[in-house]
Amino acid sequence: MSEIDPAIVAARNEVEITRARLIATARELQGRLSPHTLVRDIWEGAKDKGAGLAEEAVDAVRKRPIVAGGVIAALALFLGRDPIMEYASKLLNGDDEPPKPDKRVAKIAKPKKSPKPSPTEKVE
Repeated sequence: MSEIDPAIVAARNEVEITRARLIATARELQGRLSPHTLVRDIWEGAKDKGAGLAEEAVDAVRKRPIVAGGVIAALALFLGRDPIMEYASKLLNGDDEPPKPDKRVAKIAKPKKSPKPSPTEKVE
């Protein structure tokens, strides 16, 4: 038998090592890019960001409680402006009328059906 060149043996060994590294890297990427892993990482990031925002909000309220109370009161007045205005007008006018229906709810009218002749009736 002929002797194998040591350079060829070293090259084959290096190819096997490189191939093993490539396969390990591919498996690692496959694990990182799996939908389950991506969703978990996004969820963890969102939880961390939400916790940070909550802590900042609590710190801001602690630093300026009067301003925070004013903002909450303004928001409550804005959200309840229609019932508040209705109640205020009743107090000022002395009206004892029943409350009006809410303006924001639209009533849907059913389309009128035209009378169709029955199959036994004659159409002229």
